[in-house]
Amino acid sequence: MTDPTETAAGTARAILAELKAVDLAVYRAVEGTATPQLDKPLRLVTQAADNSKLWFAIAAALFAFGGRRGRRAAVTGAVAVGLNSFIVNQPLKRFGRRHRPDRAAGADAYTARHVDMPESTSFPSGHSASAFAFAQAVCAWIPGAGFPLRALAATVAYSRVHTGVHYPGDVLAGALIGMAIGEGTARGARRLVRTRAGRGG
Repeated sequence: MTDPTETAAGTARAILAELKAVDLAVYRAVEGTATPQLDKPLRLVTQAADNSKLWFAIAAALFAFGGRRGRRAAVTGAVAVGLNSFIVNQPLKRFGRRHRPDRAAGADAYTARHVDMPESTSFPSGHSASAFAFAQAVCAWIPGAGFPLRALAATVAYSRVHTGVHYPGDVLAGALIGMAIGEGTARGARRLVRTRAGRGG
């Protein structure tokens, strides 16, 4: 008699293997497609997002010129990025332990698009997580910023695949994690503001 637990585990392993194969196939398709007009802009975008410089620059502008809502959005976004960096770059990356893409495996790779390979593990993408954490947190205070910030976050996420440092699955997971962290941070910030308002602070 077949053990249902073993059958379920075998099915789960097969599904994961197929998803990994799809992930690798998409990465290789991107890596093997010549896009000379996109390579430099996407390389610049991914470098601008290193160490969350891009998000802190936007936060500074919001704080300086956005009024009360802008200041709240800037602080909430910066806190979300900080929390995200701690959560993703410490426990999650250590748990994931996925190797970075093997650029040497693609003989026809277009290396002009590449950036330096990070030393950390590949899963999940910290850049993607920070991008979506910031966007989600800021949009809680400034809903109108939703489309441009999420579009920029998606561009940063894709740039990590395009520049050869992440698989698509890494950035998708990072985006989902970042949105969750950003939303959680925003809810905490709104609760704090309501509490202070109730106390007359």
